[in-house]
Amino acid sequence: MTYEYLYGLIRTLFLSLGVLLGMQGAARAEFSVCNQSFDVMNVAVGRLHHDKFRTQGWWKIGPNQCASVIQDPLKSRYVYVFAKDVFGKELLNGSVPMCISPNYFVIDGEMDCLVRGFLLAKFIEVDTHKTQRWTIFITGQPN
Repeated sequence: MTYEYLYGLIRTLFLSLGVLLGMQGAARAEFSVCNQSFDVMNVAVGRLHHDKFRTQGWWKIGPNQCASVIQDPLKSRYVYVFAKDVFGKELLNGSVPMCISPNYFVIDGEMDCLVRGFLLAKFIEVDTHKTQRWTIFITGQPN
């Protein structure tokens, strides 16, 4: 092998690697929830949206699966999470009251849930430390 041939081969490998890495793009901002329990869980999230709280749900997450529940950049430090199993048993011990609905929902505001025809649920507060990407792991609640 000649020096030129070896140099060309190495250069081609590095260029190919650069193209592959460039195709992956920049890291996405997201908030993910991972289910580390043995059961399917339903997840709702709450966060500040245009100066008021908005809750949204449901994401159905299978055992040992993750779901990206927020795919845009996190604009506030705190995200609120509520999770229940398919039988309705709450899987987190939350303390922040917010509104949910039995079916898919997007609800603006966390006050007067029952008066507005929604259910009240206790969300946990997750401090993301203003990072671009955050994952929470839910293991389920012991009996």
